[in-house]
Parts: sequence; C-alpha cells; structure tokens
Amino acid sequence: MKRILKPITYVLAAIYFLVDALFMAVAMPISRWLARHFEFKRLRTWIKSLPPYPSLALFSVPVIILEPIKPLAAYLVATGQFLSGMTAFVGCELLKLVLVERLFHLTRDKLMRIPAFAWGYGKFTAMRAWLQATEAWRAIRALSQAAKDFVVRARARLAGGFSRLVTSRD
Repeated sequence: MKRILKPITYVLAAIYFLVDALFMAVAMPISRWLARHFEFKRLRTWIKSLPPYPSLALFSVPVIILEPIKPLAAYLVATGQFLSGMTAFVGCELLKLVLVERLFHLTRDKLMRIPAFAWGYGKFTAMRAWLQATEAWRAIRALSQAAKDFVVRARARLAGGFSRLVTSRD
C-alpha cells in the first residue's frame, strides 16, 4: 500500500506546487502594486518589530484562515456550483498569496533565523529552481510572453484606431 501511495502523494504535491506557482505569477504584481499604493507605516513598523517566532505565527495566519476554503471550493464545484467554487478558489488563493508574500517581504530576515523555516525555504527555492529549469516551464514562459506581446499589439492597434476615430470626428 505504501508503494502505491508514495507516487500518488508526490504527484499531488507537484500539482499543488505548480498551481501555487501559477497563482504566484499573478499575486506578485498585485502585491507590488499594493506595496506602492498603500503604505500602512504603523502596521509595517509593528510587523517589522516582531521577534522571529511571533513573525512566524503572523506569517501563518493567512494560510490557516484561507487554506480551508479550497475544499469548500471543490465541494461547490462538485455540486454543480462551478462559478461560485472557482470564484472562491481563485479569490482566496490570490488573497492568501498576496498576504503571505507581503508578510514574507517584511519578516524574511527574522524568519530565516528559525532553523526549520530556513531549511524549508531552502528546499522550496531548490524545488522552484528545478521547476524553472525544466523544458515545460520554459515552454509555458514562452507562450506567456507571446500572449503578452499579442495583447500589447492588439491594445496598441485599438488605441491607434480609437485615436484616428476621435480625430476624424473633429
């Protein structure tokens, strides 16, 4: 039985990691935008003043609160409420990742003083580096860049057509 469960566990973990990596690609720009537009100086100062283990506890709060929504979202999808389930999943996953990324940015140095956290983060970064070195990842990145280029060109054409339309009316 262990021989069967072990590969299944690895596959599920890899899928989970890939989904989080895809969501992180969306969450990072949102997080940077929030950091530029909303200062929260007193809150930021308080978070930075926390010692390592309270920082870890605070870092865990978004995960503990928002992670249980994934099974709820799966239930909603399974019972035919696809839009509600996907909205719950995507919204909560993005919120979780944005909050975790901002908290990690503020508490990284203190969290790295916790040996178990530093070890886990080292494993995470090694796994991420391995994933980004794969041919599949490079292919997805190339497709993503091509899609971005297409959207930029289409937007420029639309803007050019709109400006010609406005100037021709004058």
